[in-house]
Amino acid sequence: METISHKTEIENTFSRVRTISFREKKSPLLDEEKVNAFLDAMIEFKKILVEKTQIINNINERIEKLTWFSDLDEDCLMILNDLISSAKDLRSSLIRQYVSMNDLRKKGIAKEEIKDFKNSIDELKEAYEDLESVFFFLPKITAFVDTTKQLSLV
Repeated sequence: METISHKTEIENTFSRVRTISFREKKSPLLDEEKVNAFLDAMIEFKKILVEKTQIINNINERIEKLTWFSDLDEDCLMILNDLISSAKDLRSSLIRQYVSMNDLRKKGIAKEEIKDFKNSIDELKEAYEDLESVFFFLPKITAFVDTTKQLSLV
């Protein structure tokens, strides 16, 4: 009697393995269409990151150019102050985006693009801090003002 029970269990297991084996042969794990969709999404993600990085780099260049201006009136200084505040706000938003990519970075996905994105964010901070220093902090230092006057005479 026990032999019949064993035979039934063997046959059931064989049937299950056979069914699963047949099903797996018909539907491979790496469906080409799904893999292509995934790769297309990765390419699009990298493209978006590169575009964002270029936009930030352009902003950085524009802000850096402003640091060379001189003899600005109160209206210009007010606008610069607003610009610095907006740049700080922009950086906060970008940092949140960067942090949201932690899992991708850990997995090595879009590694270079994410690194370049982060570098542009760091440069943004440096650019608005330089702007703030040049127009709001350094002019209050007498030695800086004197040196600047002497350099302008050269």
